[in-house]
Amino acid sequence: MTVISTDRDTENLTLTFVAEYDASPERVWQLWADPRQLERWWGPPTWPATFDEHQLRPGGRSAYYMTGPSGERSHGWWHIVTVDAPRRLEFDDGFADDDGRPHEGMPVTRTEVSLAPVGDGTRMTTLSRFASLEQLEQLIEMGMEEGMRQAMGQIDALLDED
Repeated sequence: MTVISTDRDTENLTLTFVAEYDASPERVWQLWADPRQLERWWGPPTWPATFDEHQLRPGGRSAYYMTGPSGERSHGWWHIVTVDAPRRLEFDDGFADDDGRPHEGMPVTRTEVSLAPVGDGTRMTTLSRFASLEQLEQLIEMGMEEGMRQAMGQIDALLDED
C-alpha cells in the first residue's frame, strides 16, 4: 500500500493522507490531469469513477460519478481553485444530484494536493478541510477515510504500466 500515513485532526477539521510513489512528480501529476487516468484510481475499487467533465484550470469544473457494485451512482463535482503543475492542486469537492448540480445540504470539502520529489519518487500529500466537526464526522462515517486509502492504493498499478 502506498499510503504511508493518515491523520484525522478534529481540532483543525482536516483529514490528511501522505503517500509515496516510485515516479516523478510530473508523472504523478498526470494521474490528476488526465481524466482517463483519474478514472482508474479516483474512488475505491468497488466504486470506480467516470469523469464527464474535467477542466483542470483555475475556475474550471470537474463532474463525475462513481458506480457502486449494484449499479447505483453517486455524483460529485470539483471547482478548481489552484493549479500549479506539477506541484500543487486545490479544489472544492462536493456531492451532486443526478443532473450534476451541487447537492444542497451535503458537505463540501477543500482539497489541497501537493507533490514533492522524495528520493527517486514523489510524496503526495492530500489534505481535506471541513467546515465543521459534524461534516468531518459525517464523511468519515460515509467511508471517506477508507475509500481514499483504497483509491490511492490503486495508483502503483497504474504507474507500473509505464
